[in-house]
Amino acid sequence: MDIKSTIKLNNGVEMPVLGLGTWESSPMDVGNAILWALEAGYRHIDTAAIYGNEKEIGEAIKKSGVNRKDIFITTKLWNSDHDNPIRAYNESLKRLQVDYVDLYLMHWPVEKIRNNTWKYMEKLYKQGKCKAIGVSNFTIRHLKELFQHTKIMPAVNQVEFSPYLFQKELLEFCNEKEIALEAYSPLTRAKKLNDPKLAAIAKKYSKTPAQILIRWVLQHNMIVIPKSINKERIKENANVFDFNIEEYDMKKLDLFNENFRVCWNPDEIL
Repeated sequence: MDIKSTIKLNNGVEMPVLGLGTWESSPMDVGNAILWALEAGYRHIDTAAIYGNEKEIGEAIKKSGVNRKDIFITTKLWNSDHDNPIRAYNESLKRLQVDYVDLYLMHWPVEKIRNNTWKYMEKLYKQGKCKAIGVSNFTIRHLKELFQHTKIMPAVNQVEFSPYLFQKELLEFCNEKEIALEAYSPLTRAKKLNDPKLAAIAKKYSKTPAQILIRWVLQHNMIVIPKSINKERIKENANVFDFNIEEYDMKKLDLFNENFRVCWNPDEIL
């Protein structure tokens, strides 16, 4: 496994296992973060309409000189845009200055309307407007309900995931259904980076706590999108392919779970 490694989605599309997350990366900071990430070898950028930084991301990708087809771009449909997902998608394309995205996600399982919205997303996919479609923040319950309305299965479910929020049942369910699980906020927004238990494991492998958290996700055969706007940390977060966490320590990390979230809990959405 290296920075170029990919996971084959259920429709055959190859998705890089490591990407740059841009949630809470301001329009002012995100351009440099993209350039540094692409320079460090990242080929996967994750954004969303609600982040307010699609325009700057599009500009940075153009400026980078890296060929568009070599970059995997994900964006997301925001909750207030379910009345017209096609329009929202086209507006995202315009801001990103691209003619397609690789993955379009429904950002949250909005109550009562999500299943109908999925039909529009299927339409976008069938028309060849995006390479893959998926969901974000869907629980097992939301997925099971969605399956009753799908012609096309989601390729990806992007959720908050870390050793401190080890959603084992969701991981097993998605594996069984051939839906790739993708982890956002794997670094717990730095809230757990000083945990002595984590520090002890990091010391053993001569790695940083952040690198251990990222590697743990990868070794669960997931996609991971750590966020940073710091040049050195962006490079450091990608330096996770030269070691393996031993099974004993993986099991130890699995037991860190305390259902610790830094984002909304989708279980509360009916």
